[in-house]
Amino acid sequence: MIRTFAAGGLTAGALVLCLGTAAAHSIETAPNQAVKASLDIIETTIVTQKDAAIFTTRVRGEAGSEKPEATGKFAGSQVYAYVWPTSLNSGDIGFDKDRGIVALAVTFHPDFDDAAAGGRNRDVWHPHWVVLAEDKACGGGLKVIDIPEGAKPKVPPTWPNVPLLIDSPNYKTTFKGNAVDVAIPLSLLGGIVGSSYDGVTAGLKVNGNLHAPLLCVDNVFKVASGNLSLPGKVIPPK
Repeated sequence: MIRTFAAGGLTAGALVLCLGTAAAHSIETAPNQAVKASLDIIETTIVTQKDAAIFTTRVRGEAGSEKPEATGKFAGSQVYAYVWPTSLNSGDIGFDKDRGIVALAVTFHPDFDDAAAGGRNRDVWHPHWVVLAEDKACGGGLKVIDIPEGAKPKVPPTWPNVPLLIDSPNYKTTFKGNAVDVAIPLSLLGGIVGSSYDGVTAGLKVNGNLHAPLLCVDNVFKVASGNLSLPGKVIPPK
């Protein structure tokens, strides 16, 4: 049986049925002392301000202070992430339509680079779009969707040339105190207004054999809603 994304939560398959079911403007969450403070979500929001969408997660401790340890190799290495699962379509972010669950993730992974155009990003927190799907081989029940050898799917201009449905855009990302913020121009993300979202902190892991699934959600630290029901709602800018 596939593990749920969080205790008492939903599998990836069930998640699709819950998109857009509620309309809260933000998601507030009680602290959980069992979760490391820098990963213990207390509030998640996506708001529109003038010409930008601002993705924000606040935690109980100092955001970004907890990072995975370097292993010195790509295979088996770890990724920490602040994630906003959304009801966006994969076509909204430059991939083919209807490919899976679209999420924005701010990640740190000290053992490899996946910036656009061969850039370096292993030593900084940085944003990605990822398209997720259910996979029983992954500890957390979800994977970043693999691109099979020889396949040529539609990809955005900042795709980092790796065999995954992952994008490496250069969005402004800020860590300050207990919050992490990502600002995305609405001109690049028109579909965000009216969409639903949730918040997650998670650990991902590169397959030790470097085979599909290449990148798994391995460990979920906390889900803002508690059940991945995507209760947040992005309202139009005023």
